[in-house]
Amino acid sequence: MEDRVITRWHILFEGDVQFVGFRYTARLIARKLGLSGWVRNLPDGCVEAEVQGPVSELRRFLLQMKSQPHFHISRYTITVRDPDPNERRFTVRDTME
Repeated sequence: MEDRVITRWHILFEGDVQFVGFRYTARLIARKLGLSGWVRNLPDGCVEAEVQGPVSELRRFLLQMKSQPHFHISRYTITVRDPDPNERRFTVRDTME
C-alpha cells in the first residue's frame, strides 16, 4: 500500500554536504527515481531538501544519498510534510539567506 501513497519528506542533512556536488547528486537521484521536490544549501553548512513520492522510493533516495563516496552525511532529520499535488519536478534552489 505504501508504494501508492504519495508522501513528502523534509530532510535536513548535516556533515560534509556542501561544495561536493551534493545538491546536483540529489537532483539526479530524485529524477531517476521519479521523485519531485527541491534541495538547497543553508547558511549554517547543512543542506535542506523536500522530496516527494512513494515511501519506498523516498527510502531508496535516502539510501543512495548516504552511499555516495564524495560526501559524508553525519546526521539527517526527516519530518513528514503534506504533499504538494502541483509539484512535478525536482530542482536545485538557491541558498536560503
